Amino acid sequence: MEAITVFGAGSWGTALADLAARRGHDVVLWCRHEDQARAISATGHNPRYLAEAPLSSLLNATGDLEEAASHSGRWILAIPTQAIREVLTRLAPVSPTDLSVCNAAKGIEISSRKLIHEIVAEILPQARYSVLSGPSHAEEVIVGQPTAVVVASSESREATLWQALLNGGTFRVYTGTDVVGVEVGGAVKNVMAVAAGVARAMGLGDNAVAALVSRGLAETMRLGARLGARPLTLAGLAGVGDLMVTCYSHHSRNFRLGLALGEGLSLDAALGRLGQVAEGATTVKAVVALARQLDVELPLAEAIHRVLYEGTPPIRVLEALYSRDPKPELPPGLDWETQEKP
Repeated sequence: MEAITVFGAGSWGTALADLAARRGHDVVLWCRHEDQARAISATGHNPRYLAEAPLSSLLNATGDLEEAASHSGRWILAIPTQAIREVLTRLAPVSPTDLSVCNAAKGIEISSRKLIHEIVAEILPQARYSVLSGPSHAEEVIVGQPTAVVVASSESREATLWQALLNGGTFRVYTGTDVVGVEVGGAVKNVMAVAAGVARAMGLGDNAVAALVSRGLAETMRLGARLGARPLTLAGLAGVGDLMVTCYSHHSRNFRLGLALGEGLSLDAALGRLGQVAEGATTVKAVVALARQLDVELPLAEAIHRVLYEGTPPIRVLEALYSRDPKPELPPGLDWETQEKP
């Protein structure tokens, strides 16, 4: 049995904490709100997320950040991307010198345009870093539905450690070393899921959604290539796998956000209906800004940015996309091995 701390008691953090506890580990789940932590400890259920699912008796919850930090030197981050810097800054003074961090969030920081591994390295330089991603809706993981994910680290031993801690039963964990590829795949797919939801609500049909998802993968690969990701990573669980599940499932908050936008709701109204964080709505700002900085063409991401933040009606965005000049499916000269990194 190992001690593990999970930071973030949303759907994914709750599911991962329960999963680790059911593997026999001593798990503390940090909740931003103390009343949520008290309710979990008293009832064995998270009243705000996955409320119907009974949680393992080996899972304990706390609203005290320092208490959560001192519980273990193995941390899982399940915090919304735009809040990671704030939470890690608070954690830094109480973080152990022997620290293993596994990030489960998916996004890019808007203010800095940094991937999450870069933020962790900046604030917790002593931490050995891994990232876990793949097609993994919390609603299915919490009830034991078969799921496969990948955990990547530049240190193979770290990926293997987290694999050993979390793999088992119907939750299969593969390992890898391409941290950038896993993080880019996890971030960009959320933006594409918003686009897929918009397309569904507009009644564009299966052909259009399949084309959109395929071109979304092309955009993910272009950005990944520029940042040094490996193509096979984005053809795997953290790329194609996560993209498919997010763009086709009603479990996906980003897909449901797109549905609401496609029905004509404003962003504020759509988020109000959703009632939860949809990373794609914020990540699109960082993705578009980063792509412009690196001179990478991402027309779908740009289109969703116009719908969300420039007030462009979805039908106008669709017309603009279909009026673009014809071009090869694979851009000439795209070489994964020789892309200049920023």
